Amino acid sequence: MRDDVTFRSRGEICRGWLYLPETPSQAPTCGIAMAHGFSGVKEMDLPNFAERFAKDGHAVLIFDYRGFGASDGSPRGRLDPAEQIEDYRNALSFLGEHPRIDADRLGVWGTSFSGAHALHLAAFDRRVKAVVSQVPAIDVQANARRLMPPAQFAAMAALAQANRRRMYLGEPSLTLPVVAPEGQPCMLPSPESYEMLLRQQATIAPNWRNELTLDSFERMMEYRPARSIELISPTPLLMIVALEDALTPPDLALDAYEAALEPKKLVTYPGAHYEAYATPDVFDMCATAASQWFRDHLASSGREVEPKAGGAR
Repeated sequence: MRDDVTFRSRGEICRGWLYLPETPSQAPTCGIAMAHGFSGVKEMDLPNFAERFAKDGHAVLIFDYRGFGASDGSPRGRLDPAEQIEDYRNALSFLGEHPRIDADRLGVWGTSFSGAHALHLAAFDRRVKAVVSQVPAIDVQANARRLMPPAQFAAMAALAQANRRRMYLGEPSLTLPVVAPEGQPCMLPSPESYEMLLRQQATIAPNWRNELTLDSFERMMEYRPARSIELISPTPLLMIVALEDALTPPDLALDAYEAALEPKKLVTYPGAHYEAYATPDVFDMCATAASQWFRDHLASSGREVEPKAGGAR
């Protein structure tokens, strides 16, 4: 069962889909918050994971960040990790108020850029009782420097500095495409991303916009979520790593995993970044591992459902 839902984040409306298990129960279920990665919207890939998790008995909320997809917020396309993490926090609050969800059994799932958010949330928000971080961005500047030749990275940094002066003088931020044909300036210079994102825009996500504000570049370059990975413990951490990943390099993820404390588990697959979404057997492995992790670590509290005043709708 999937419902259209909304919740507020810093005064703006975030829109999402809430999946509830098909079989009603008098016992409360756990709740999992999910959002997409770099510029992604909820229609891209997330429903497949959410449907699997709901089939296994979990309540799942997938949502669009402020400024993206169906959610409100301006400027459109400003990718700010702190703002997106705040949206995740408010998604957790929404789940905790729902009459069929146990506020003491909340989990977070993230992938790629949101895999980074999941790590940060689990380190600092103790409402999170289990976390799955799939093909995560560990150090965004390190990622960018591997994707961009030095001259291209320097040009992007110079463009961002000029844009900052423009904004100081009262002008709106310039924008750049998320992806573009090889050789053209963009935020994510990756042929596989260009193919994947434009194909999904044409088929399942017409509200995805191939555009980010240029000030997003500065905000992303400062983001290193794995610096606090040891603080996740004692929250159970599952990390899923693609061993041939050109977008979120596996060596960075594996080093971060080594720095994490127990309880933790590592799942790897011998493939590229997008295979977790697009290759059926890899998707099945990733979804099964994540769902089992939530089953193992968001076990029943043993209490009966109690009506909550002003429960979420």
